Amino acid sequence: MTYLFLAAGFVLLFFGGEMVVRGAVALARRFEVSPLVIGLTIVGFGTSLPELLVCLNAALTGAPGIAVGNVIGSNLANMMLILGVAALIFPIAVNPSAVRRDGLVMASVTAIFIVVALGGSAERYEGALMLAALGGYIALSLWHDARVNGGSAQLHREEAESVTGLPTRLWQMVLLVVGGFAAVGYGADLLVDGATSLARDAGVPDEVIGLTLVAVGTSLPELATSIVAAYRRHADVCIGNVIGSNIFNLFGILGVTALAVPVPFADKIVDFDLWVLGGVTVLLIPLLLTGWKLARSEAVLLLALYGAYVACQFWGMSGTHPGVAAGA
Repeated sequence: MTYLFLAAGFVLLFFGGEMVVRGAVALARRFEVSPLVIGLTIVGFGTSLPELLVCLNAALTGAPGIAVGNVIGSNLANMMLILGVAALIFPIAVNPSAVRRDGLVMASVTAIFIVVALGGSAERYEGALMLAALGGYIALSLWHDARVNGGSAQLHREEAESVTGLPTRLWQMVLLVVGGFAAVGYGADLLVDGATSLARDAGVPDEVIGLTLVAVGTSLPELATSIVAAYRRHADVCIGNVIGSNIFNLFGILGVTALAVPVPFADKIVDFDLWVLGGVTVLLIPLLLTGWKLARSEAVLLLALYGAYVACQFWGMSGTHPGVAAGA
């Protein structure tokens, strides 16, 4: 039954997230909302919706390890798994002017997140500050991009245009949004129940399940979007999708979750996973700032690193991994 819950949760999260994005984008276009706004807000929020509801559900039901693990694990999956798969399909050459600003914001947000985590927990006031900072970033980005039609503005428009298969009738749009939210909400409930049961039965800390299984499951919408973009040779959309999702995850999702209930960080997270997150983010900076090409050989390396990271999570169950042993 546990595995059935997990499978059903993944399916509902994936298709529910897709429904919300398609319905919301179609509604926005119907009411002539700017593609810039659609790309920066609706697409970014929609693809992060599964992470948001899973984290809220986990934190409110007494499984904060899954919530924190999901945020960090999703960002690591974005940077290693998703970029690795996308570059394996078609090598990624980034236009630095399109992602420089948002890439630096992602690096700054990651650094602030690490500082908060080193304090042991994310309190309600910190969640409120994260959400305020995220809102300010979005507002300033929209204001700047509307005035200066630079690379970032074009990237967000391309993200909006990458959403296809949109409904044409108003009732279909509304049905997709409402039905999508219902599917994601129920899917999050099933996934958290299944994940906590699996962790309990296997004797694995909640954090490990959140960092691996749950993180990959909630990252499926980003993976699907990036695969489509890679096939269409839209490398900047792949990178923009990862950057936007990481920013939303760290400040939006953790911010909302901490505002609802303070979120503690386990020793295992502080001792090991935070530094992996920071290290991988630093590795991506040359790609974002210089236009360095992510070739298939580098994609294989990213995927190998992600496989090694996941293996470390479970190898530590024997007690040989200091970070996991501390959090067990």
